[in-house]
Amino acid sequence: MSIVAVFDIGKTNVKLSAASDDGRVLETLSTPNKVKDGLPYRHHDLDELEAWLIDSLAALGKRYDIGAIVTCAHGSGGVLVDGQGAAMPMIDYEQPIPADVDAYYRTIVGPYRERASAIMLGAAHLARQMLWQEMHWPETFAAASAYLATPQYWAFRLSGVLASEVTSLAAQSHLWASADGWPAALVASRGWQRLMPPMRRAWETLGSLKPELARRCGLKATTRILCGVHDSSANFYRYQAADLSDFMVISTGTWIVALTDRLGVDFDIELPGHSCNADVFGNPMPGMLTMGGREFSAVAAKASGPASMQAVRRIVASGTFALPTFGSDDGLFPGTAHRGRLEGPLAEDEGVRFTLAVLYSALLTADCIRDLPEAGTVVLDGNFVVEPLYGAAVAALLPDRRVLVSRSTTGTATGAAMLAAHEKRISPAPLAAEAPDTSDFPELSSYQRRWQALIKTMEQIS
Repeated sequence: MSIVAVFDIGKTNVKLSAASDDGRVLETLSTPNKVKDGLPYRHHDLDELEAWLIDSLAALGKRYDIGAIVTCAHGSGGVLVDGQGAAMPMIDYEQPIPADVDAYYRTIVGPYRERASAIMLGAAHLARQMLWQEMHWPETFAAASAYLATPQYWAFRLSGVLASEVTSLAAQSHLWASADGWPAALVASRGWQRLMPPMRRAWETLGSLKPELARRCGLKATTRILCGVHDSSANFYRYQAADLSDFMVISTGTWIVALTDRLGVDFDIELPGHSCNADVFGNPMPGMLTMGGREFSAVAAKASGPASMQAVRRIVASGTFALPTFGSDDGLFPGTAHRGRLEGPLAEDEGVRFTLAVLYSALLTADCIRDLPEAGTVVLDGNFVVEPLYGAAVAALLPDRRVLVSRSTTGTATGAAMLAAHEKRISPAPLAAEAPDTSDFPELSSYQRRWQALIKTMEQIS
């Protein structure tokens, strides 16, 4: 059995998993994804993370015969590279950027078709991070040899090979026009082509693990280093590998990310929360994204699960709502940032807070699903599905859709590991997903309409 080490970099946590190349996760090690304040800006400590990676590869290597390593990561991280390492620290994408950079960026960045997402807050886009470094550290930027999205940075550190990859660039970087499958005009207008290495497929082997790293990790010198992939596209790939089509995947974690293989979207029109990513083959994927994990935490506060059907009935019957948006980004609802609140008779009832957070997350998810082209199957995946009432609530809110809940919470690692066998797979990969039981759920359509009406009032006031 071929074992793949999957280095999974999320905004909150970093994981290293040993998985079979058919996607079964065997063991996972994890550590917080810490950021450091101070000069030159709030940043990730790449040296510390690399030390953890090497130690963890060594630990897993004692228990598994690792034949390949692949990195998957969120879409808002990148590293300016010079020589064999980082030319500047990796920017924390929630770090506010200087006003002069933000103002100039908004004058030069392209229309929605070029950006494939809204202009988000902080340093969320790789193009904006590059502009900041170019404007404030021009000599360092001019001397750099490449700018790499996070998966390709770690592939470079492990193999020494520079590469770009479509799913990573298509993940709201503003460097790639996903709808058309080519670099955004901004790349040429800024002269950044020199920093963009050749495009390689996510499943391609860039090279072998560097000899000195193989010795430190105790791994074989022939260990393959794959190009790497954006985390949500990795999750989507696991369903593609199972021969699913005409479908939508909802990945849940820090972000709720909805992606579909259904087209029929006008990519020249920008709508709240909309995006366009790419699958591992380079095909455009209409999407929606909102920071659902942060919203969930704000509503749940200190309350813990599980959610209960009794609490659902009380919330719905009383007309108690969580209204967006608690975070600093409007998300799906323009003008609602920092205006999130609880409203209704049970707003102060700590006993229903966790269930209210689950129901609120389901409402956000249903809005994402209904705002995209209708797909034959909707698959719910990720951290939220650990709570059974989440999947049931989404299905109850969408009685006209076929909704499935993944039985696995390792979708990103599973999909990334499966890339190692992409070129030799001859039959569909197994898939474990089932329809949630909604038989005990109260009718939610009127509750949903009231929630939407309250939000519309908030938007109009803003």
